Formats: sequence, C-alpha cells, structure tokens
Amino acid sequence: MRRRLVASGLAAACALALTACGTSDPAADRGGEEGETRTVEHAMGTTEVPVDPQRVVVLDTDKIDTALSLGITPIGAARTSEAELPTYLGDLSGVTVVGTSAEPDLEAIEQLKPDLILGSKFRQEEFYDELDAIAPTVFTELVGLTWKENFLLDGEALGRGDTARELLDGYEARAAELGESLGEAVSTEVSLVRFMPDQIRVYGPDSFSGIVLGDTGLARPELQQLNGAEDRRFAEVSAEEVDTLGGDVVFYCAYGDDGDAKLAEYTGGALWQSIPAVQEGNAHQVDDEVWMTGIGVTAAGMILDDLESYLSA
Repeated sequence: MRRRLVASGLAAACALALTACGTSDPAADRGGEEGETRTVEHAMGTTEVPVDPQRVVVLDTDKIDTALSLGITPIGAARTSEAELPTYLGDLSGVTVVGTSAEPDLEAIEQLKPDLILGSKFRQEEFYDELDAIAPTVFTELVGLTWKENFLLDGEALGRGDTARELLDGYEARAAELGESLGEAVSTEVSLVRFMPDQIRVYGPDSFSGIVLGDTGLARPELQQLNGAEDRRFAEVSAEEVDTLGGDVVFYCAYGDDGDAKLAEYTGGALWQSIPAVQEGNAHQVDDEVWMTGIGVTAAGMILDDLESYLSA
C-alpha cells in the first residue's frame, strides 16, 4: 500500500503563526529558507533549485547513473522492482533505498531531508505534488528514448550542466570513433535480446542500448529495426521464435532472478543453440544493469567497452 505524506507540518506552522495558509506553492512556502537558487524548467513546470544541492534523492536508475557520473552521491535512491541498487556504479551501501521507481516511499524521502529530488513524469507523475512539498523536485518527461536530454536536464538541476555537456560530448565522440575503428565490421548486424520473467524481448533503435549501438553506426537485424512500429524501443518474441532473432552477433541479458531462470531455460534449448551466431561463438551475455537499466552516460560508456572488447578482436 502506498504510503502518502500527510501535510500536517504546513498546517501546524500556519496555526503557530496565527495566519492563514494562503498558498499551495511549496516553492513559495520554502522561500528564503534555502539560500541562493536557480530556476529550472522541466516536465512539470519550473522549479527553484539550490545552486549547489548537497542532499539529493533520485527516483530511477538513470538518475543514479547521472548523479554518480557527475560526482554526486545521492543520499537516497529508488530501486527497480526486481533488483537492488545497481552494482556497476560501485559501493552504494551508504545510499538509503527509498522504495521503488514505481512506488517511492514518501516517508523515507522526507526523513532524509533532501534539498533536491530528481524523477520522471513517466514514472512518478502521480507523486509529484507530494514530492515537491518535501523538496524542490525536477522531473524529466520520459525515460530511455530521451536519455541524453534527460542527462543534460538533470545535470542542470544538479548545478553541473557544463560537466554534463562535456561528458555527453565525450561519450558521443568515443562512440563515433569506435564505429570508425571497426571499418567494414561496422556492418555487423548486432542483435539485442533480453529475458524477462514473463516474456522474451528484442530491443530496437529507440531503446537505451539501441541508441548506443546507433551512435557507433553498427547495423541491426531487420526484425529489430521495428520499422512501422508505434513503439520502437522493444518487441516481444515468443519462445518458438527464438531462432529467428537474427544478427551476426547477439548480446543477451536477463532482468531479475526470474529472468535469469528464463535465460537458462531458453539458451539451453535446441532453438537457441541453432542460431548461427550462437554456433559460431558470437553470442555474449552482458550485464542487464548496464545495457538495459543503466540509461546514463557511465552505462553507455560501459556498453562501448563491451562492444570494443567483442567486436574489435
């Protein structure tokens, strides 16, 4: 059951002041308490944020990647429903888990006394007003497809917009250089497969990892270009279609323990073993946290590491 924040603190403050509480704007209520601020435009409007936020709570995996990439360790972070905080970013034992990205724990967030909260309209729109009553809250619109724009916006909110731009430019330059270094091998068709607890997915050009592949210029199997599809992030394939995935090279991963079980089941089967890339030793299991849920510049750089390792040999 979702825990909701009861706005009793504001009412009590009004009673003590013997004045009417005439504003519903949390930023106005916070006026003068936070020192120097900047105005940030985002998916939910405009918000006054601290010039140099020190106590940041992030509500999705891309925000964790962003904060750490910019040298900021959040005090609190939401996890995905099937996993703990990502391990590829190092030791996060000092970061308090504040629920999941789908259901943030508002009470836990309030107790941390953050001075900035980062989330997304796509995931947490229904919680925005309650979150913004706790601390200045900045939301990106979507996840995945707009990961670069999100990175720059979150960087701006964190007071490190210039650094974010430099890191993104550096990533894009490296991706282009990798594609050039592959020469004719850049025409290699790369297949992306993910085993979910209840389905098997192939990932298209609008997914996070698909965008990274696109930045290198690597080719994709026709099935995974998802031409004509309304959603070009991913598509579901049946267990009976596993051998039709295509690709000269297959990168595959699994989401959660149940996904691991599916991966073991299907990759041990005859259909998977009949895939030419598998038979030729060109199927590689990769880290789901990095390729699928990282959705940030550090994760993108690690995907490039994998591509260089497996395709440059």
